[in-house]
Amino acid sequence: MSLSIMERARVLNEALPYIQEFSGKIVVVKYGGNAMISENLRRAVLSDIVLLHQMGIRVVVVHGGGPEINDMLKKIGKEGRFVNGLRYTDPETMEIVQQVLCGKVSKDLVSLIHAYGGRAMGLCGMDGRIIEAVKKTGDGFDYGLVGEITAIHDGPVRDVLEAGYIPVISTVAAGADGEKCYNINADTAAARIAAEMGAEKLIILTDVLGLMRDVNDPNSLISKCRVSEVPVLVKEGVIKGGMIPKIQCCVDAVRRGVNRAHILDGRIEHSVLIELLTDAGVGTMIY
Repeated sequence: MSLSIMERARVLNEALPYIQEFSGKIVVVKYGGNAMISENLRRAVLSDIVLLHQMGIRVVVVHGGGPEINDMLKKIGKEGRFVNGLRYTDPETMEIVQQVLCGKVSKDLVSLIHAYGGRAMGLCGMDGRIIEAVKKTGDGFDYGLVGEITAIHDGPVRDVLEAGYIPVISTVAAGADGEKCYNINADTAAARIAAEMGAEKLIILTDVLGLMRDVNDPNSLISKCRVSEVPVLVKEGVIKGGMIPKIQCCVDAVRRGVNRAHILDGRIEHSVLIELLTDAGVGTMIY
């Protein structure tokens, strides 16, 4: 449905106070899921990011690439497997992860951002040791070369922002324990980077509307959730399965100083703009 000139003016007027509020502040967007696979959604998300950047909002993109990694593993005849929702990463899989995330996915995203009129620069977590990690242990499971973050060094990311570019970060970490590199969950990396950089907002794009009391009822969406409410919702079974680590990443980010964390449905076109620049917002906000 097309908007009249007056309706468009109202939309812009509604966005003005949000533009003023967020100008100069850091917003970290974790980009993945269907928003990466669908051409239309990819165009919508990346054009949103370019627009925010040109408004003076300092956007940092942290990306995953699970489907692309799966495709490459299939091409070499290797079956991927997961342990507690994390990709088991043996040395051969680690090579694929590094090649796909730091190579193809990163370069594609940078190229697309430039095609939409923005300026971007790809960074790997190993560059300048932006992300340092050790082997994930302690829960009795073997994840292979999956890392647990020990430190974030945000200097290179800030340098890229100061130079007027959008940083696009691949989540492969430098080993702090002698290993060359580790595979890091992108949600976890985005949360830690947002906290280290004192971000105003962390936005995690996913494949669901947000946190819902009943996954089969869109009207049960929980639009706002305090950190203190999360343990109760876990106990009640409202937060369960794959939503637990996503919510926990948001909780960790807020506890480390991020003002607000959001889980948004990346299947909704321009969900990032709707959340940041309108009164309505979408998804679930953790605060």
